Amino acid sequence: MNFEEHNHVVVIYPHPDDESFGAAGTITKFRKAGVPVTYLCGTLGEMGRNMGSPFFANRETLPQIRKKELQDACKVLDMNLEMLGYRDKTIEFEPRDEMAERFKNYLENLGATLVITFYPGFAVHPDHNAMGAAAFEAVKMMDPDQRPTVWATAFSNDHVEKLGKPNVVIDLIDSFDQKLDAIKAHRSQAEGMLSQLLANSESDNEYEAALERFRFEGFYEVDIDQVNY
Repeated sequence: MNFEEHNHVVVIYPHPDDESFGAAGTITKFRKAGVPVTYLCGTLGEMGRNMGSPFFANRETLPQIRKKELQDACKVLDMNLEMLGYRDKTIEFEPRDEMAERFKNYLENLGATLVITFYPGFAVHPDHNAMGAAAFEAVKMMDPDQRPTVWATAFSNDHVEKLGKPNVVIDLIDSFDQKLDAIKAHRSQAEGMLSQLLANSESDNEYEAALERFRFEGFYEVDIDQVNY
């Protein structure tokens, strides 16, 4: 994988922590290669159910806590952050054409050569699917000669059955420290998950348990003219 061939990578996901769980190791590899990365984050995840373990947030304080966690994670990953201001759990009700036009403007202005987003229909959460669909549409609206490559994240139970195995698989053995640090920056979401991961692992070491689960990041490289969404 030649990470240096890209001019600008744009990550389009709806929630704080999507970038860390889904693509942090890959983002780190691009940054180590000197490629700028911008995260277009749709919401502050203000309707999330996790409030820390033990709880240190409530419904009123969670948005600002998750905003700070997001900013901290982006510092770990050394990537630019654009917060789009949509409301958590409502992205599916936003006009897709308006979102797509907004994303298209970002992609053109940034000179994006790669977009990382969710694969609509195969990303479980309605916000994931809606954001991915708008990102796909944004790329499709662009001049074919200017379109970035699209890598899509899928993790529904049937995604391998329906799509096959991901055709871009990134081994994070040399960028896993940054991925785990970025995940941990999302304290409200990660503490309970990492504890559960460790409890279910044969290892008694958090790092090793996390590496077992998150060593590889897989994406589908999408032909935007051929894919249905």
